[in-house]
Amino acid sequence: MKEESLASRRTALKLFGAGGAGALLAACKGAASENLANAQKSVGSFPSTPGWKFVFVNHVTTNSFFVPTRNGLTDAAALLGLPTPQWTGSQSGNVAEMVNAFDTAINSGADGIAVALTDNNAFIEPTKKALGKGIPVIAYNATAANNFPLTYVGQDLFRSGFMMGQRIAQHVQSGTILVGISQPGGNNVQPRLDGILAALKQAAPQVTVQSVNTGAEQAGELNAMTAAFLGKQDAKGIYAVDAGSTAAIAQLVTSRGIQGKVHAGGFDLLADTIKGISNGALEFTIDQSAYLQGFLPVLYMYLYRLSGTLVTPPVTDTGLTFVTKDSVGPYASADSKFEGGSKQDLITMPSSIPLPPATLANK
Repeated sequence: MKEESLASRRTALKLFGAGGAGALLAACKGAASENLANAQKSVGSFPSTPGWKFVFVNHVTTNSFFVPTRNGLTDAAALLGLPTPQWTGSQSGNVAEMVNAFDTAINSGADGIAVALTDNNAFIEPTKKALGKGIPVIAYNATAANNFPLTYVGQDLFRSGFMMGQRIAQHVQSGTILVGISQPGGNNVQPRLDGILAALKQAAPQVTVQSVNTGAEQAGELNAMTAAFLGKQDAKGIYAVDAGSTAAIAQLVTSRGIQGKVHAGGFDLLADTIKGISNGALEFTIDQSAYLQGFLPVLYMYLYRLSGTLVTPPVTDTGLTFVTKDSVGPYASADSKFEGGSKQDLITMPSSIPLPPATLANK
């Protein structure tokens, strides 16, 4: 391993353990700098490691949602002195293409594989094969029952849909709502729709949900949502369970000037979604920390290999944050890489932090 990479990794790991988030961000920012590496040669006592090559298998490789995920995996690799992980899979949710990419990663000697388990069955045998060759496999963004990844890094998808359904029920108690879904049946989005249905069955049983298949490619999602709305203009609400469909709804509501006339909301923080929250086209969106879905799998695979499997990666829920007009300001002004924006700058902390929900003790 190159001396500058080892020094950078030593610095980063010490800062990660001792300095918290601020030090971690500083390390990310300077990990690629030779000056920083050369200045910290004497830090730490970690063993030299190879430049492990990790691979991310994705279902929609060009989708804007995953820009912060790719920023996260790039930052983590730089922090640890590793090559940037390969980003591969399918552009259109094609499971066969994802499996081929998975197999290619195994056969090319990948040192770790992160995969979005969008299908219940297709990845079982490739995962077994990878583990059998000593290659750790981590699920991110989507997971599947009865599969064998070491862990899952991503949102609790059913719960996020259930909480969204509860929020919808606060505004809509009867009539039809439209819900866009990019990949019906896919483990990355279907659990959210299932959660919405379960919540409305409890809280607003007179609401009818009309799902709209918007397709896995972003370019067609606006047309799909527009066609569905034109066919059901008395819909009480327009919602979505994926990033592209949510952005499409923001565009639809804005272009037709129906803010305040129809309830609307969805997931994630694409640029059009943030604009839609700001101008009132959307009442809410849900942030799932896409950046962490790239950063943490790299960190977990690295530590798993570094420790010879002793540091088992934990299941990690990357969160559920409702973003509304009252809270969208920092997202809009920061334009940060952490949410897919262009700015790399340190974001100034607020003078005070709002109280989060109280923690619940385990019984």
